[in-house]
Amino acid sequence: MSRSSGMFRGVDARITLVSTAIILAFVAFCAVMGEQAGSIFGELSTGILLNFKWFYLAMASGVLVYLLYLMVSRFGNVTLGKDGEKPEFSTVSWLSMLFSAGMGIGLLFWSVAEPMWHYAGNPFSATALSAESAQTAMRVTYFHWGMHAWALYLMPALCLAYFSFRKGKPLSIRSTLTPLFGEARMNGWLGATFDILIVVVTAFGIATSFGLGVEQLATGIKTLTGIEMGIGMKMLLILGISLVAIMSVVSGVDRGIKLLSLWNMGLSLVILAAVMAFGPTRYILNTILEGTSDYAQSVIGMSLWSDTQNDAGWQNWWTAFYWAWWLTWAPFVGTFIARISRGRTIRQLVMGSLVIPVLFSFVWIGTFGGAALNYEKADRIAHQEQVQSQALEGEAAEFKGGDVLVATKADATNSLFTLFDKIEQSSGMSIGGLLGALASLLIVTYFVTSADSGTLVVSTLAARGSLHPPAASRVVWGLMVGAIAAGLLWSGGLKSVQTAAICAALPIGVILVLMAMALHRTLLVEPARSLQMKVADDYEASAG
Repeated sequence: MSRSSGMFRGVDARITLVSTAIILAFVAFCAVMGEQAGSIFGELSTGILLNFKWFYLAMASGVLVYLLYLMVSRFGNVTLGKDGEKPEFSTVSWLSMLFSAGMGIGLLFWSVAEPMWHYAGNPFSATALSAESAQTAMRVTYFHWGMHAWALYLMPALCLAYFSFRKGKPLSIRSTLTPLFGEARMNGWLGATFDILIVVVTAFGIATSFGLGVEQLATGIKTLTGIEMGIGMKMLLILGISLVAIMSVVSGVDRGIKLLSLWNMGLSLVILAAVMAFGPTRYILNTILEGTSDYAQSVIGMSLWSDTQNDAGWQNWWTAFYWAWWLTWAPFVGTFIARISRGRTIRQLVMGSLVIPVLFSFVWIGTFGGAALNYEKADRIAHQEQVQSQALEGEAAEFKGGDVLVATKADATNSLFTLFDKIEQSSGMSIGGLLGALASLLIVTYFVTSADSGTLVVSTLAARGSLHPPAASRVVWGLMVGAIAAGLLWSGGLKSVQTAAICAALPIGVILVLMAMALHRTLLVEPARSLQMKVADDYEASAG
Protein backbone atom coordinates (compact mmCIF):
# COMPACT_ATOMS: atom_id res chain seq x y z
CA MET A 1 0.00 0.00 0.00
CA SER A 2 1.10 3.55 -0.65
CA ARG A 3 1.42 6.04 2.18
CA SER A 4 2.28 9.72 2.04
CA SER A 5 4.96 11.42 4.08
CA GLY A 6 5.56 14.85 5.57
CA MET A 7 2.45 16.95 6.20
CA PHE A 8 0.32 14.17 4.72
CA ARG A 9 1.89 11.34 6.71
CA GLY A 10 -0.63 8.53 7.16
CA VAL A 11 -2.73 9.43 4.12
CA ASP A 12 -3.32 6.57 1.69
CA ALA A 13 -2.12 7.90 -1.67
CA ARG A 14 -4.01 5.22 -3.59
CA ILE A 15 -7.39 6.15 -2.10
CA THR A 16 -6.70 9.88 -2.34
CA LEU A 17 -5.46 9.93 -5.92
CA VAL A 18 -8.07 7.57 -7.38
CA SER A 19 -10.99 9.24 -5.61
CA THR A 20 -9.73 12.70 -6.59
CA ALA A 21 -9.41 11.63 -10.24
CA ILE A 22 -12.97 10.25 -10.23
CA ILE A 23 -14.32 13.41 -8.61
CA LEU A 24 -12.58 15.71 -11.09
CA ALA A 25 -13.73 13.60 -14.04
CA PHE A 26 -17.35 13.72 -12.84
CA VAL A 27 -17.24 17.46 -12.21
CA ALA A 28 -15.75 18.08 -15.67
CA PHE A 29 -18.34 15.86 -17.34
CA CYS A 30 -21.26 17.54 -15.55
CA ALA A 31 -19.83 21.00 -16.23
CA VAL A 32 -19.05 20.54 -19.91
CA MET A 33 -21.98 18.30 -20.82
CA GLY A 34 -24.57 19.47 -18.34
CA GLU A 35 -27.73 18.58 -20.27
CA GLN A 36 -26.42 15.23 -21.48
CA ALA A 37 -25.19 14.33 -18.00
CA GLY A 38 -28.51 15.29 -16.47
CA SER A 39 -30.36 13.18 -19.02
CA ILE A 40 -28.12 10.13 -18.57
CA PHE A 41 -28.15 10.16 -14.77
CA GLY A 42 -31.84 11.05 -14.70
CA GLU A 43 -32.79 8.02 -16.79
CA LEU A 44 -30.46 5.78 -14.82
CA SER A 45 -31.78 6.89 -11.42
CA THR A 46 -35.40 6.62 -12.62
CA GLY A 47 -34.75 3.06 -13.82
CA ILE A 48 -33.08 2.10 -10.54
CA LEU A 49 -35.89 3.54 -8.41
CA LEU A 50 -38.49 1.82 -10.58
CA ASN A 51 -36.90 -1.64 -10.66
CA PHE A 52 -35.32 -1.73 -7.20
CA LYS A 53 -37.98 0.05 -5.20
CA TRP A 54 -38.79 -3.28 -3.52
CA PHE A 55 -35.15 -3.58 -2.42
CA TYR A 56 -35.05 -0.10 -0.88
CA LEU A 57 -38.30 -0.70 1.01
CA ALA A 58 -37.31 -4.16 2.26
CA MET A 59 -33.73 -3.17 3.09
CA ALA A 60 -34.65 -0.02 5.05
CA SER A 61 -37.34 -1.84 7.04
CA GLY A 62 -35.09 -4.85 7.63
CA VAL A 63 -32.26 -2.66 8.93
CA LEU A 64 -34.67 -0.89 11.29
CA VAL A 65 -36.05 -4.17 12.67
CA TYR A 66 -32.54 -5.55 13.17
CA LEU A 67 -31.42 -2.45 15.08
CA LEU A 68 -34.49 -2.62 17.33
CA TYR A 69 -33.67 -6.26 17.98
CA LEU A 70 -30.11 -5.38 18.97
CA MET A 71 -31.42 -2.67 21.30
CA VAL A 72 -33.57 -5.05 23.34
CA SER A 73 -31.34 -8.13 23.07
CA ARG A 74 -28.38 -9.17 25.20
CA PHE A 75 -26.11 -7.58 22.61
CA GLY A 76 -27.36 -4.16 23.69
CA ASN A 77 -24.97 -4.26 26.65
CA VAL A 78 -21.85 -4.44 24.47
CA THR A 79 -19.70 -1.34 24.84
CA LEU A 80 -18.47 0.39 21.69
CA GLY A 81 -15.02 0.44 23.17
CA LYS A 82 -13.27 -1.55 25.84
CA ASP A 83 -15.40 -2.90 28.69
CA GLY A 84 -15.92 -0.17 31.25
CA GLU A 85 -14.85 2.64 28.90
CA LYS A 86 -16.80 5.88 29.43
CA PRO A 87 -18.42 7.97 26.63
CA GLU A 88 -16.11 10.54 25.08
CA PHE A 89 -18.77 13.29 24.95
CA SER A 90 -21.56 14.34 27.27
CA THR A 91 -25.08 13.32 26.30
CA VAL A 92 -26.09 16.89 25.38
CA SER A 93 -23.03 17.45 23.19
CA TRP A 94 -23.42 14.01 21.61
CA LEU A 95 -27.11 14.51 20.75
CA SER A 96 -26.42 18.00 19.38
CA MET A 97 -23.69 16.73 17.04
CA LEU A 98 -25.85 13.74 16.12
CA PHE A 99 -28.79 15.89 15.05
CA SER A 100 -26.72 18.60 13.34
CA ALA A 101 -24.99 16.08 11.09
CA GLY A 102 -28.06 13.95 10.48
CA MET A 103 -31.07 16.16 9.86
CA GLY A 104 -30.59 19.81 10.76
CA ILE A 105 -30.56 21.71 7.50
CA GLY A 106 -33.02 19.48 5.65
CA LEU A 107 -35.72 19.81 8.29
CA LEU A 108 -35.36 23.58 8.27
CA PHE A 109 -36.96 23.73 4.83
CA TRP A 110 -38.84 20.50 4.23
CA SER A 111 -40.75 20.65 7.52
CA VAL A 112 -42.82 23.34 5.79
CA ALA A 113 -42.53 22.42 2.12
CA GLU A 114 -43.23 18.68 2.27
CA PRO A 115 -46.54 18.85 4.19
CA MET A 116 -47.67 21.48 1.68
CA TRP A 117 -46.91 19.19 -1.27
CA HIS A 118 -48.79 16.26 0.30
CA TYR A 119 -51.69 18.53 1.30
CA ALA A 120 -52.05 19.48 -2.36
CA GLY A 121 -52.24 15.79 -3.33
CA ASN A 122 -51.18 12.31 -2.20
CA PRO A 123 -52.26 8.74 -3.05
CA PHE A 124 -53.76 8.11 0.41
CA SER A 125 -56.39 10.88 0.32
CA ALA A 126 -59.35 10.91 -2.05
CA THR A 127 -59.65 14.71 -2.02
CA ALA A 128 -56.77 17.17 -2.21
CA LEU A 129 -56.70 20.26 -0.01
CA SER A 130 -59.09 18.65 2.48
CA ALA A 131 -59.00 17.88 6.20
CA GLU A 132 -58.18 14.28 5.32
CA SER A 133 -55.26 15.27 3.09
CA ALA A 134 -53.95 17.61 5.81
CA GLN A 135 -53.83 14.76 8.33
CA THR A 136 -52.28 12.42 5.76
CA ALA A 137 -49.70 15.06 4.82
CA MET A 138 -48.35 15.09 8.37
CA ARG A 139 -48.36 11.29 8.61
CA VAL A 140 -46.37 10.91 5.39
CA THR A 141 -43.89 13.63 6.34
CA TYR A 142 -43.35 12.03 9.76
CA PHE A 143 -42.75 8.71 8.03
CA HIS A 144 -40.13 10.10 5.63
CA TRP A 145 -38.22 11.81 8.47
CA GLY A 146 -38.76 9.11 11.09
CA MET A 147 -37.00 5.96 12.23
CA HIS A 148 -36.19 4.58 8.78
CA ALA A 149 -33.98 7.53 7.92
CA TRP A 150 -32.06 7.26 11.18
CA ALA A 151 -31.81 3.47 10.83
CA LEU A 152 -29.98 3.91 7.52
CA TYR A 153 -27.55 6.28 9.26
CA LEU A 154 -27.24 4.12 12.34
CA MET A 155 -26.36 0.82 10.65
CA PRO A 156 -22.95 1.97 9.35
CA ALA A 157 -22.41 4.03 12.51
CA LEU A 158 -22.87 0.99 14.75
CA CYS A 159 -20.69 -1.26 12.61
CA LEU A 160 -17.89 1.31 12.34
CA ALA A 161 -17.91 2.09 16.05
CA TYR A 162 -17.96 -1.58 17.00
CA PHE A 163 -15.12 -2.72 14.77
CA SER A 164 -13.01 0.38 15.34
CA PHE A 165 -13.34 1.05 19.08
CA ARG A 166 -14.01 -2.47 20.31
CA LYS A 167 -11.97 -4.54 17.87
CA GLY A 168 -9.18 -1.99 17.36
CA LYS A 169 -9.51 -1.67 13.59
CA PRO A 170 -9.30 1.57 11.55
CA LEU A 171 -12.46 3.67 11.25
CA SER A 172 -13.17 2.70 7.65
CA ILE A 173 -15.77 0.76 5.69
CA ARG A 174 -13.29 -2.00 4.85
CA SER A 175 -12.91 -2.78 8.56
CA THR A 176 -16.61 -3.59 8.90
CA LEU A 177 -16.51 -6.13 6.06
CA THR A 178 -13.39 -8.02 7.14
CA PRO A 179 -15.36 -10.87 8.83
CA LEU A 180 -16.97 -11.65 5.47
CA PHE A 181 -14.09 -11.17 3.02
CA GLY A 182 -10.98 -11.68 5.15
CA GLU A 183 -8.02 -9.47 6.04
CA ALA A 184 -6.10 -10.11 2.81
CA ARG A 185 -8.86 -8.92 0.48
CA MET A 186 -9.78 -5.98 2.67
CA ASN A 187 -6.16 -4.80 2.80
CA GLY A 188 -5.93 -5.02 -0.99
CA TRP A 189 -7.81 -3.47 -3.86
CA LEU A 190 -11.22 -4.79 -2.80
CA GLY A 191 -11.03 -2.91 0.49
CA ALA A 192 -9.65 0.16 -1.25
CA THR A 193 -12.55 0.04 -3.73
CA PHE A 194 -15.09 0.19 -0.90
CA ASP A 195 -13.32 3.17 0.68
CA ILE A 196 -12.93 4.99 -2.65
CA LEU A 197 -16.65 4.60 -3.36
CA ILE A 198 -17.53 6.08 0.02
CA VAL A 199 -15.06 8.96 -0.34
CA VAL A 200 -16.45 9.90 -3.76
CA VAL A 201 -20.11 9.66 -2.71
CA THR A 202 -19.46 11.62 0.50
CA ALA A 203 -17.54 14.37 -1.28
CA PHE A 204 -20.27 14.74 -3.90
CA GLY A 205 -23.05 14.61 -1.31
CA ILE A 206 -21.51 17.35 0.80
CA ALA A 207 -20.57 19.51 -2.19
CA THR A 208 -24.01 19.16 -3.79
CA SER A 209 -25.84 20.03 -0.57
CA PHE A 210 -23.37 22.85 -0.07
CA GLY A 211 -24.17 24.33 -3.47
CA LEU A 212 -27.93 23.88 -3.12
CA GLY A 213 -27.71 25.34 0.38
CA VAL A 214 -26.07 28.49 -0.90
CA GLU A 215 -28.99 28.84 -3.32
CA GLN A 216 -31.37 28.51 -0.38
CA LEU A 217 -29.41 31.05 1.63
CA ALA A 218 -29.52 33.44 -1.33
CA THR A 219 -33.31 33.09 -1.32
CA GLY A 220 -33.38 33.99 2.37
CA ILE A 221 -31.20 37.05 1.85
CA LYS A 222 -33.39 38.19 -1.04
CA THR A 223 -36.53 37.72 1.06
CA LEU A 224 -35.08 39.70 3.97
CA THR A 225 -33.29 42.48 2.10
CA GLY A 226 -34.60 42.43 -1.45
CA ILE A 227 -31.03 42.03 -2.72
CA GLU A 228 -30.63 39.62 -5.63
CA MET A 229 -27.40 37.69 -5.21
CA GLY A 230 -25.44 37.09 -8.40
CA ILE A 231 -23.10 34.21 -9.09
CA GLY A 232 -20.12 36.21 -7.82
CA MET A 233 -21.71 36.77 -4.40
CA LYS A 234 -22.63 33.09 -4.22
CA MET A 235 -19.01 32.19 -4.87
CA LEU A 236 -17.96 34.45 -2.01
CA LEU A 237 -20.51 32.77 0.25
CA ILE A 238 -19.06 29.37 -0.60
CA LEU A 239 -15.54 30.63 0.05
CA GLY A 240 -16.48 32.15 3.41
CA ILE A 241 -18.38 29.07 4.64
CA SER A 242 -15.56 26.81 3.44
CA LEU A 243 -12.93 28.77 5.37
CA VAL A 244 -14.99 28.72 8.56
CA ALA A 245 -15.61 24.97 8.11
CA ILE A 246 -11.89 24.33 7.61
CA MET A 247 -11.00 26.24 10.78
CA SER A 248 -13.62 24.22 12.65
CA VAL A 249 -12.47 20.82 11.38
CA VAL A 250 -8.81 21.62 12.02
CA SER A 251 -9.63 22.56 15.61
CA GLY A 252 -11.00 19.04 16.18
CA VAL A 253 -14.28 17.36 17.04
CA ASP A 254 -14.12 18.27 20.72
CA ARG A 255 -13.87 21.98 19.99
CA GLY A 256 -15.12 23.46 16.70
CA ILE A 257 -17.66 20.83 15.63
CA LYS A 258 -19.00 20.32 19.15
CA LEU A 259 -19.40 24.04 19.85
CA LEU A 260 -21.07 24.69 16.50
CA SER A 261 -23.47 21.79 17.08
CA LEU A 262 -24.43 23.12 20.51
CA TRP A 263 -25.03 26.53 18.94
CA ASN A 264 -27.19 24.94 16.23
CA MET A 265 -29.31 23.15 18.79
CA GLY A 266 -29.72 26.23 20.97
CA LEU A 267 -30.74 28.48 18.09
CA SER A 268 -33.05 25.79 16.71
CA LEU A 269 -34.86 25.64 20.05
CA VAL A 270 -35.23 29.43 20.09
CA ILE A 271 -36.81 29.50 16.61
CA LEU A 272 -38.97 26.46 17.45
CA ALA A 273 -40.26 28.09 20.63
CA ALA A 274 -41.01 31.37 18.79
CA VAL A 275 -43.03 29.65 16.05
CA MET A 276 -44.95 27.65 18.65
CA ALA A 277 -45.63 30.73 20.79
CA PHE A 278 -46.55 33.24 18.07
CA GLY A 279 -48.09 30.78 15.65
CA PRO A 280 -51.33 28.78 16.03
CA THR A 281 -50.22 27.15 19.30
CA ARG A 282 -53.28 25.00 19.97
CA TYR A 283 -53.34 23.64 16.41
CA ILE A 284 -49.60 22.92 16.56
CA LEU A 285 -49.82 20.97 19.82
CA ASN A 286 -52.76 18.93 18.53
CA THR A 287 -50.87 18.27 15.27
CA ILE A 288 -47.79 16.97 17.12
CA LEU A 289 -49.86 14.54 19.20
CA GLU A 290 -52.06 13.38 16.32
CA GLY A 291 -49.15 13.07 13.89
CA THR A 292 -47.12 10.99 16.32
CA SER A 293 -50.09 8.71 16.95
CA ASP A 294 -50.76 8.32 13.22
CA TYR A 295 -47.12 7.45 12.63
CA ALA A 296 -47.10 4.81 15.38
CA GLN A 297 -50.27 3.19 14.01
CA SER A 298 -49.33 3.23 10.34
CA VAL A 299 -45.54 2.82 10.28
CA ILE A 300 -45.61 -0.91 9.48
CA GLY A 301 -48.10 -0.59 6.63
CA MET A 302 -46.34 2.42 5.11
CA SER A 303 -42.95 0.73 5.43
CA LEU A 304 -43.97 -2.13 3.14
CA TRP A 305 -46.52 -0.37 0.89
CA SER A 306 -45.20 -0.51 -2.67
CA ASP A 307 -48.21 0.74 -4.69
CA THR A 308 -48.20 -2.60 -6.53
CA GLN A 309 -51.55 -2.25 -8.28
CA ASN A 310 -51.26 1.30 -9.58
CA ASP A 311 -47.48 1.77 -9.64
CA ALA A 312 -48.24 5.41 -10.36
CA GLY A 313 -44.79 6.74 -9.63
CA TRP A 314 -45.57 8.73 -6.48
CA GLN A 315 -43.55 6.40 -4.29
CA ASN A 316 -40.57 6.61 -6.64
CA TRP A 317 -40.69 10.40 -6.37
CA TRP A 318 -41.02 10.39 -2.58
CA THR A 319 -40.44 7.34 -0.37
CA ALA A 320 -38.03 5.37 -2.58
CA PHE A 321 -36.22 8.59 -3.48
CA TYR A 322 -35.90 9.50 0.20
CA TRP A 323 -34.50 6.08 1.11
CA ALA A 324 -31.99 6.38 -1.74
CA TRP A 325 -31.01 9.89 -0.68
CA TRP A 326 -30.54 8.84 2.97
CA LEU A 327 -28.36 5.98 1.70
CA THR A 328 -26.06 8.38 -0.14
CA TRP A 329 -25.59 10.24 3.15
CA ALA A 330 -25.40 7.11 5.30
CA PRO A 331 -21.62 6.52 5.01
CA PHE A 332 -20.82 10.15 5.84
CA VAL A 333 -23.30 10.58 8.70
CA GLY A 334 -22.66 7.04 9.92
CA THR A 335 -18.90 7.56 10.08
CA PHE A 336 -19.37 10.84 11.95
CA ILE A 337 -21.84 9.29 14.42
CA ALA A 338 -19.38 6.45 15.01
CA ARG A 339 -16.57 8.96 15.56
CA ILE A 340 -18.48 10.69 18.41
CA SER A 341 -19.99 7.54 20.00
CA ARG A 342 -16.97 5.88 21.56
CA GLY A 343 -17.70 4.45 25.00
CA ARG A 344 -21.45 4.13 24.57
CA THR A 345 -23.23 0.79 24.50
CA ILE A 346 -25.08 -0.57 21.50
CA ARG A 347 -28.35 0.05 23.36
CA GLN A 348 -27.44 3.66 24.11
CA LEU A 349 -26.45 4.33 20.51
CA VAL A 350 -29.60 2.78 19.04
CA MET A 351 -31.94 4.47 21.52
CA GLY A 352 -30.13 7.78 21.19
CA SER A 353 -30.46 7.71 17.40
CA LEU A 354 -33.88 6.15 16.93
CA VAL A 355 -35.81 7.76 19.77
CA ILE A 356 -34.62 11.22 20.82
CA PRO A 357 -33.73 12.72 17.39
CA VAL A 358 -36.88 11.22 15.85
CA LEU A 359 -39.12 12.67 18.57
CA PHE A 360 -37.44 16.06 18.18
CA SER A 361 -37.98 15.84 14.42
CA PHE A 362 -41.66 15.12 15.02
CA VAL A 363 -41.99 18.16 17.28
CA TRP A 364 -40.22 20.30 14.68
CA ILE A 365 -42.32 19.04 11.74
CA GLY A 366 -45.51 19.30 13.78
CA THR A 367 -44.67 22.88 14.72
CA PHE A 368 -43.60 24.24 11.33
CA GLY A 369 -45.73 21.97 9.13
CA GLY A 370 -48.71 22.32 11.45
CA ALA A 371 -48.48 26.11 11.41
CA ALA A 372 -48.23 26.12 7.61
CA LEU A 373 -51.26 23.84 7.26
CA ASN A 374 -53.28 26.01 9.62
CA TYR A 375 -52.59 29.16 7.63
CA GLU A 376 -53.22 27.34 4.36
CA LYS A 377 -56.60 26.11 5.57
CA ALA A 378 -57.45 29.64 6.72
CA ASP A 379 -56.62 30.98 3.24
CA ARG A 380 -58.87 28.33 1.70
CA ILE A 381 -61.75 29.27 4.01
CA ALA A 382 -61.24 32.95 3.19
CA HIS A 383 -61.39 32.12 -0.51
CA GLN A 384 -64.65 30.23 -0.08
CA GLU A 385 -66.19 33.08 1.89
CA GLN A 386 -65.16 35.51 -0.82
CA VAL A 387 -66.84 33.37 -3.46
CA GLN A 388 -70.02 33.21 -1.40
CA SER A 389 -70.04 36.92 -0.66
CA GLN A 390 -69.84 37.71 -4.37
CA ALA A 391 -72.88 35.49 -4.92
CA LEU A 392 -71.26 33.78 -7.89
CA GLU A 393 -72.83 30.65 -9.27
CA GLY A 394 -70.96 27.38 -8.73
CA GLU A 395 -67.23 27.44 -8.32
CA ALA A 396 -66.09 30.90 -9.21
CA ALA A 397 -62.45 29.93 -9.37
CA GLU A 398 -60.41 26.90 -8.46
CA PHE A 399 -58.41 27.34 -5.27
CA LYS A 400 -54.79 27.24 -6.38
CA GLY A 401 -53.39 27.55 -2.90
CA GLY A 402 -52.69 30.08 -0.21
CA ASP A 403 -49.44 31.97 0.29
CA VAL A 404 -47.43 29.07 1.73
CA LEU A 405 -48.54 26.51 -0.86
CA VAL A 406 -47.96 28.91 -3.75
CA ALA A 407 -44.48 29.72 -2.40
CA THR A 408 -43.70 26.01 -2.03
CA LYS A 409 -44.69 25.19 -5.59
CA ALA A 410 -42.69 28.14 -6.92
CA ASP A 411 -39.55 27.33 -4.92
CA ALA A 412 -39.41 25.18 -1.78
CA THR A 413 -36.80 27.51 -0.28
CA ASN A 414 -39.42 30.28 -0.12
CA SER A 415 -41.87 28.34 2.02
CA LEU A 416 -40.10 28.86 5.35
CA PHE A 417 -39.85 32.62 4.94
CA THR A 418 -43.45 32.83 3.71
CA LEU A 419 -44.50 31.02 6.90
CA PHE A 420 -42.69 33.64 8.98
CA ASP A 421 -44.59 36.37 7.14
CA LYS A 422 -47.88 34.62 7.89
CA ILE A 423 -46.97 34.35 11.57
CA GLU A 424 -46.27 38.08 11.65
CA GLN A 425 -49.60 38.90 9.96
CA SER A 426 -51.55 36.56 12.23
CA SER A 427 -49.94 37.56 15.53
CA GLY A 428 -49.70 41.27 14.83
CA MET A 429 -46.11 41.15 16.10
CA SER A 430 -43.19 42.40 14.03
CA ILE A 431 -41.43 39.08 14.28
CA GLY A 432 -41.25 37.78 10.70
CA GLY A 433 -38.04 39.60 9.82
CA LEU A 434 -36.34 38.55 13.04
CA LEU A 435 -37.28 34.89 12.55
CA GLY A 436 -36.07 35.08 8.95
CA ALA A 437 -32.75 36.55 10.04
CA LEU A 438 -32.28 33.90 12.75
CA ALA A 439 -33.19 31.14 10.29
CA SER A 440 -30.68 32.48 7.75
CA LEU A 441 -28.00 32.50 10.44
CA LEU A 442 -28.95 28.96 11.40
CA ILE A 443 -28.71 27.88 7.76
CA VAL A 444 -25.13 29.15 7.66
CA THR A 445 -24.06 27.40 10.86
CA TYR A 446 -25.80 24.17 9.86
CA PHE A 447 -23.93 24.22 6.56
CA VAL A 448 -20.66 24.90 8.33
CA THR A 449 -21.34 21.93 10.62
CA SER A 450 -22.18 19.67 7.67
CA ALA A 451 -19.13 20.85 5.74
CA ASP A 452 -16.65 20.41 8.58
CA SER A 453 -18.01 17.03 9.71
CA GLY A 454 -18.08 15.87 6.08
CA THR A 455 -14.51 17.06 5.56
CA LEU A 456 -13.46 15.19 8.69
CA VAL A 457 -15.07 11.99 7.42
CA VAL A 458 -13.49 12.21 3.96
CA SER A 459 -10.03 12.93 5.36
CA THR A 460 -10.49 10.08 7.87
CA LEU A 461 -11.32 7.61 5.09
CA ALA A 462 -8.46 8.91 2.94
CA ALA A 463 -6.16 8.20 5.88
CA ARG A 464 -7.40 4.57 6.05
CA GLY A 465 -9.57 5.21 9.08
CA SER A 466 -7.21 7.25 11.25
CA LEU A 467 -9.11 9.01 14.04
CA HIS A 468 -6.74 11.96 13.69
CA PRO A 469 -6.06 12.56 9.99
CA PRO A 470 -3.33 15.12 9.20
CA ALA A 471 -4.40 18.76 9.42
CA ALA A 472 -3.06 19.37 5.92
CA SER A 473 -5.35 16.65 4.57
CA ARG A 474 -8.37 18.22 6.28
CA VAL A 475 -7.53 21.60 4.75
CA VAL A 476 -7.10 20.15 1.25
CA TRP A 477 -10.35 18.18 1.38
CA GLY A 478 -12.17 21.20 2.81
CA LEU A 479 -10.98 23.34 -0.08
CA MET A 480 -11.81 20.60 -2.57
CA VAL A 481 -15.40 20.25 -1.33
CA GLY A 482 -15.85 24.02 -1.59
CA ALA A 483 -14.28 24.07 -5.05
CA ILE A 484 -16.57 21.26 -6.25
CA ALA A 485 -19.62 23.12 -4.97
CA ALA A 486 -18.47 26.38 -6.58
CA GLY A 487 -17.66 24.72 -9.91
CA LEU A 488 -20.97 22.89 -10.10
CA LEU A 489 -22.92 26.01 -9.10
CA TRP A 490 -21.08 28.07 -11.71
CA SER A 491 -21.63 25.53 -14.50
CA GLY A 492 -25.15 24.51 -13.55
CA GLY A 493 -24.19 20.88 -12.96
CA LEU A 494 -25.48 20.58 -9.38
CA LYS A 495 -28.67 18.73 -10.28
CA SER A 496 -26.77 16.28 -12.49
CA VAL A 497 -24.41 15.30 -9.67
CA GLN A 498 -27.29 15.09 -7.22
CA THR A 499 -29.06 12.67 -9.55
CA ALA A 500 -25.84 10.70 -10.08
CA ALA A 501 -25.44 10.35 -6.31
CA ILE A 502 -28.85 8.65 -6.18
CA CYS A 503 -27.49 5.98 -8.54
CA ALA A 504 -24.78 5.19 -5.97
CA ALA A 505 -27.44 4.42 -3.36
CA LEU A 506 -28.01 0.91 -4.72
CA PRO A 507 -24.48 -0.42 -4.07
CA ILE A 508 -24.41 1.41 -0.73
CA GLY A 509 -27.62 -0.38 0.24
CA VAL A 510 -25.99 -3.71 -0.58
CA ILE A 511 -22.95 -2.71 1.50
CA LEU A 512 -25.21 -1.94 4.48
CA VAL A 513 -26.71 -5.44 4.29
CA LEU A 514 -23.21 -6.95 4.19
CA MET A 515 -22.15 -4.81 7.16
CA ALA A 516 -25.11 -6.05 9.19
CA MET A 517 -24.20 -9.66 8.37
CA ALA A 518 -20.58 -9.10 9.39
CA LEU A 519 -21.60 -7.39 12.62
CA HIS A 520 -23.96 -10.15 13.65
CA ARG A 521 -21.44 -12.87 12.86
CA THR A 522 -18.93 -11.15 15.15
CA LEU A 523 -21.44 -10.41 17.93
CA LEU A 524 -22.29 -14.10 18.16
CA VAL A 525 -18.77 -14.84 19.41
CA GLU A 526 -18.62 -11.93 21.88
CA PRO A 527 -17.28 -13.04 25.29
CA ALA A 528 -20.10 -13.89 27.67
CA ARG A 529 -18.84 -11.31 30.18
CA SER A 530 -19.48 -8.48 27.69
CA LEU A 531 -23.09 -9.59 27.21
CA GLN A 532 -24.05 -9.50 30.90
CA MET A 533 -26.43 -6.87 32.11
CA LYS A 534 -24.71 -3.67 33.21
CA VAL A 535 -26.80 -3.61 36.36
CA ALA A 536 -25.11 -6.84 37.40
CA ASP A 537 -21.70 -5.22 37.06
CA ASP A 538 -22.88 -2.26 39.14
CA TYR A 539 -24.23 -4.64 41.79
CA GLU A 540 -20.93 -6.52 41.98
CA ALA A 541 -19.03 -3.23 42.29
CA SER A 542 -21.25 -1.99 45.11
CA ALA A 543 -21.14 -5.35 46.88
CA GLY A 544 -17.36 -5.33 46.73
